[in-house]
Amino acid sequence: MTEHSEEKLFNKGFISITLINFVVYLVYYLLMVIIAVIAQDTLHATLGQAGLASGIYIIGTLFARLFMGKMLELIGRKAVLRYGALFYLITTIAYLYIPSIGILYLVRLLNGFAYGTVSTATNAIVTAYIPKSKHGEGINYYGLSTSLAAAIGPFIGMVLLNTMSFYFIILFSIILILFTTIACFIFPVKNIQLSPEHKASLARFSVDSFIEKKVLFISFIAFLMGLSYSSVLSFLSSYAKAIDLVSASSFFFVVYALVITATRPLSGRIFDAHGENAVMYPSFIFLTTGLLLLSMTTTSWMLLVSGGLIGLGYGTFMSNGQAICLKVSPNSHRIGIALSTYFIGLDLGLGVGPYLLGELRSITSFSGLYLTASIIPVVCIVLYALFYRSKTPAKEILTKEN
Repeated sequence: MTEHSEEKLFNKGFISITLINFVVYLVYYLLMVIIAVIAQDTLHATLGQAGLASGIYIIGTLFARLFMGKMLELIGRKAVLRYGALFYLITTIAYLYIPSIGILYLVRLLNGFAYGTVSTATNAIVTAYIPKSKHGEGINYYGLSTSLAAAIGPFIGMVLLNTMSFYFIILFSIILILFTTIACFIFPVKNIQLSPEHKASLARFSVDSFIEKKVLFISFIAFLMGLSYSSVLSFLSSYAKAIDLVSASSFFFVVYALVITATRPLSGRIFDAHGENAVMYPSFIFLTTGLLLLSMTTTSWMLLVSGGLIGLGYGTFMSNGQAICLKVSPNSHRIGIALSTYFIGLDLGLGVGPYLLGELRSITSFSGLYLTASIIPVVCIVLYALFYRSKTPAKEILTKEN
């Protein structure tokens, strides 16, 4: 492989794994927004049971992230990706048979585990196709697939929920995952060759074999950011009804996606050139501003502007937090564990948030809820300023090496 090809970001491997990741996340978000409604309408579940049907998915995902970070290197990234995708397909087909709420819980748990397995694999595999000098830019372009799926998935889910049957939605999801599974078996994944010492350290049943301590701080910040953003994912539709902005709210995630698409490449280049602080502080500030505006929204334009600001905040953080993990990870054989640790924090925030903020909603208004959520990124600013030491920008490292 020539030096030029090594420095080329948009190679076949990078594009392919990014597209696979997009579909994996698309189906996740598509089903997430409809499952509670289906549980109530079809299985006559209570609001609490319907909420658990949505949230139990995250528990399955967390288990997958915890165990698959080390398995990626022990049994190979290729095996985890391919058989994870196959399990994702099987558990998506299982939605066709849910006679009771208990069976739905089981299917959601297993489907969440499958999704967590595949997404953990894609997050690690893509790093092998990103040049060192372009870690920030590469991760941001890759992260765009996740962010776009987070906007397009709920949009498709809501449209299909209002126009098609649950059976059709599941068949649509099955077809998407089937093509993705085929792609995973065709895609040439390179496994990392472990030394005997590294293999032995990963095989041990210890905290270090499951968690990368060097990324614990940024993972905790990710937990707080996920907690804050969960207020949007969980309660935006209810809030929009309360303030009579339902029609405008359907475009909230569209604006979110457009803003991320326009700014993501720039934030990646800033990360590589000037270091993580140049993008992390603005991401905290934008999320705070967006949620603050959302808490006082009375018109359509205010709602949509808040969507753009929240996209700049949470969307920018999500990818650049991942890029920080790559910078601080000590060895290539622990990248999978580092990324799974980071996403455990992020997913835990998204999973715990709806319950904690839901309890808060019982004693305050939606405005109060979003005002509280807007304070969390401010806490992140303080913690980040006190405890995080910025690393040298990637371009400076390469300049010193040369």
